[in-house]
Amino acid sequence: MASPLETTCPGCGLQMPASERASFDGYYHASAECWSVYTEVLAAEYSNAVLFGQIHQLTVDAYAVQHAGGPHPDKSVDIHLCGLYLVLERGIPPTSVPKLLQTLAETVNPWPRLAAPSDRGRPTVFDVALCDSDEKHREMVREWAATVWQSWVEHHVAVAGLVARYLAPAALLH
Repeated sequence: MASPLETTCPGCGLQMPASERASFDGYYHASAECWSVYTEVLAAEYSNAVLFGQIHQLTVDAYAVQHAGGPHPDKSVDIHLCGLYLVLERGIPPTSVPKLLQTLAETVNPWPRLAAPSDRGRPTVFDVALCDSDEKHREMVREWAATVWQSWVEHHVAVAGLVARYLAPAALLH
């Protein structure tokens, strides 16, 4: 239980010191403090082209899926679950995933409501933020993404079905 001087992220459970400086628009089911850490991780990836190409898609997808619930729309959760599936299960290179997710975003209707698991796994974005090298950052993001994906195991068949139904088989060749 967080003290009045701490916040607990409703998505990942990360406990952080409360901060009046942390800002957040409320789109994800996250605390402002957790969102602040996420933006620091994104900044590190945006400033490193190699890291960005190798891991950024997994970072975005893992964070979005770990922070499902609240005002976070079903479409976003489903798209990011598909991103995790494409990279982790189908072996699609992360740089090829955005185009595939865009196709899904334009064609899937209606979006299924997939109930978020009560335990969305550890590590969190905070563990990524603590990494002191590109190699450790990549390894931690992959571990984080795999753990988050595994926490949604009851929906793996549904996610694979969305991809199979809405993406042409040729699009999934890499």
